[in-house]
Amino acid sequence: MTKIYVAGPLFNTHERWYLEQIAAALEAEGFPTFLPHRDAGDLGEPTFEARDRVFHADLEALDECTACVALLTGPDHDSGTCVELGYMFAQHKPCFGLTDDRRFLNNMVWGVCDNGATLVSSISALIPLVKQQLKG
Repeated sequence: MTKIYVAGPLFNTHERWYLEQIAAALEAEGFPTFLPHRDAGDLGEPTFEARDRVFHADLEALDECTACVALLTGPDHDSGTCVELGYMFAQHKPCFGLTDDRRFLNNMVWGVCDNGATLVSSISALIPLVKQQLKG
């Protein structure tokens, strides 16, 4: 079964809300998703135990998921999101990027997103691309 890991920065309400919109749009099309702050739990106070729990839950989800959609909007890409993209790419799993910010796109992120072929600027553009790539 296809399950999509939705990656992105989680530092404010807007970022979390946007990730939830991405997950909801994918789920409406029949793609189950893993959304770290929803499914692995909030890190809360960054104790060793909390960090370890969330880290391992995220790794397990990355292993279980068949693709990754990453929110890349912003002046620089979130380091955790880049780790998640690289981890999926190393497993030869499809990686999709969503950014409406064209100030800068890291060349490695561009490469992981199929040399830019799986980069889009809106959720409405993301859905048909994911459907085409994953449902073939």
